[in-house]
Amino acid sequence: MKIGNGMVKLMNIYENTVEVKKEEKVKGYVHSTESFGAVDGPGIRYVAFLQGCRMRCMYCHNPDTWNIGVGTEMTSEEILDDAERYRAFWGPQGGITLSGGESLVQIDFTLDIFKKAKERNISTCLDTAGNPFTWKEPFFSKFEELMRYTDISLVDIKEIDPIKHKKLTGVDNKNIFEMIQYMGENHDDMWIRHVLVPGKTDFDEDLEKLSDYIAQIPNDVVKKVEILPYHTLGVRKYHEMKIPYKLEGIEPPTAERVKNAEKILKTSNYNLYKNWRPKII
Repeated sequence: MKIGNGMVKLMNIYENTVEVKKEEKVKGYVHSTESFGAVDGPGIRYVAFLQGCRMRCMYCHNPDTWNIGVGTEMTSEEILDDAERYRAFWGPQGGITLSGGESLVQIDFTLDIFKKAKERNISTCLDTAGNPFTWKEPFFSKFEELMRYTDISLVDIKEIDPIKHKKLTGVDNKNIFEMIQYMGENHDDMWIRHVLVPGKTDFDEDLEKLSDYIAQIPNDVVKKVEILPYHTLGVRKYHEMKIPYKLEGIEPPTAERVKNAEKILKTSNYNLYKNWRPKII
């Protein structure tokens, strides 16, 4: 059927005046932010602590981040605009770190922030304990994409023994080590951290197993291995929130036990972080 000139003009006018629906911005829940994080990845970093975690680690010092679907609702743009105010302090290694809670609980939000961060040439660091990881969809495809926009990850290995891990955190660790294996095979840069808690995670036999495990990860992947001594700074929050604190009476590890753990884990061997630089996308 032949369309007349008048009809063509009408169609063009309609197409040009139809309101194009704007893309909805991804929003997430944020517990708090820190503008000058010096221990949350390479360099100086802006840290956004996302709300929500399904683990219940006995020594967690932020129980106020556990609940999912609460906190300050923010868009990726709001976080990145705020972060960029401190860009002058970052240097060649610094940037933004997403922590928690557990950043992977809000994987859509985390992915959106990191994609937009890389568009702004901002270095990205993922702080995770790996509990949400699964091979199931849609999570795995999102995680796979997230790794393309993640410069480096801080991976917190709570305990290598699965039985002790479940007692310590309330969950199994099988999927956590599957995540680390995937990251290692795909050469995704990481720092590995282990919180040293007397009587809970400070067992020489387990530290030996953890050391052997880390050694089998490709040696260009693990940039740093850290021992984080347990502290009691979060106990007050438990009392205020009327949550029983399961480590009452346990003191931080001695300097000798920290040095012992560092020796077993061979932390001095992992020093590639010194010359590390973000990847270019």
